[in-house]
Amino acid sequence: MKARVSTLLWLAAVSGAAMLPVATAHAGVFDDDEARKAVITLRDQFNGFQATATQRIEQNSRTTIDIQNQLEGLRQEVARLRGQNEVLQNTVETLQKQQKDYYADLDARLKKFEPQQVTVDGREGTVQPNEKPEYDAALKQFQAGDFKSSGNSFAAFVKKYPQSPYLPLAQYWLGNALYAQRDYKGSTTVLQNMLQANPTHPKAPDAMIAIANNQLESGQKAAARKTLEQVVAKYPGTEGAQAASNRLKTLK
Repeated sequence: MKARVSTLLWLAAVSGAAMLPVATAHAGVFDDDEARKAVITLRDQFNGFQATATQRIEQNSRTTIDIQNQLEGLRQEVARLRGQNEVLQNTVETLQKQQKDYYADLDARLKKFEPQQVTVDGREGTVQPNEKPEYDAALKQFQAGDFKSSGNSFAAFVKKYPQSPYLPLAQYWLGNALYAQRDYKGSTTVLQNMLQANPTHPKAPDAMIAIANNQLESGQKAAARKTLEQVVAKYPGTEGAQAASNRLKTLK
């Protein structure tokens, strides 16, 4: 009986030992399948993530390129606008300068037609637009030696502008133009009129010397001496007084 039990126990042990590898094998197969499934799942997840990441990278790249293109377009637009701004600014500056020049020229033109307040040899007065040019033209004729034309021009000036601040000078040069034409009487009359109205004029001493010359040329030596003495007495210290004094020394 004991032997039979022992035999049965041995058989059971052997059977259990035989069954153990099979169970273990089943357990191993199950673990491999789960692992493969897990790997496949992870791979699929990774591939999906990679695809999504790739799409996002491509999308971001396209977005970046679009932004760069937009920035480049904006830079070009800014450069174009700056260029237009510079052109407009230059145009405005040119127009402002033209406008300024226009009004300056207009003002100068208008002034030519307006009386001007001037001071000539200490004498203040108003001159008409053509007054100074006419005086200058007559003086230029005198300086060129055209005494007849100069005399006519100064005579016309004196008649036309009796209140001119240039009147004493015009009378002085008219007197000298008449002297050059040997019209001593006419010259003396003009110069005396000038002295009567302007006894303190800078040209007064020279005008009296010119009268003395008229008197000498007319044979009035005594009158000429007296006139020269008056120059020395009335205008002491002036160049005219010195010239009169020198001339008196030459008279006999």
